[in-house]
Amino acid sequence: SIREEVYEPEVIAYYNLKGVIGKGGMGPNTLKACQEQPAVYFHAIGGAASLIAQAVKEVITVYKLEFGVPEAMWVIRVEDFPVVVTMDSHGNSIHEQVAAQSQAKFEELIAA
Repeated sequence: SIREEVYEPEVIAYYNLKGVIGKGGMGPNTLKACQEQPAVYFHAIGGAASLIAQAVKEVITVYKLEFGVPEAMWVIRVEDFPVVVTMDSHGNSIHEQVAAQSQAKFEELIAA
């Protein structure tokens, strides 16, 4: 996901996306785009593809399949989708919170 950070805001705006699914997290550009659209970032757990696939009830359409299956834009209908919203339209980012807490703990440990 983070590899798309540089152009994700344009993709979100152009395609009027309401949600983006990934497993690598996203950065401040995507967070800002989520606020402007509004949209959310769904964080999927790596290695849980079969569990996630069970929640997909319908593929409505797909765009940009020429980018390859993982990079295409899928419009899907899901039920009980096992993901976590880690970025929202209010500017909240669990990724930023974890980074800040980790940095504080790191500084505490090296100061000891």
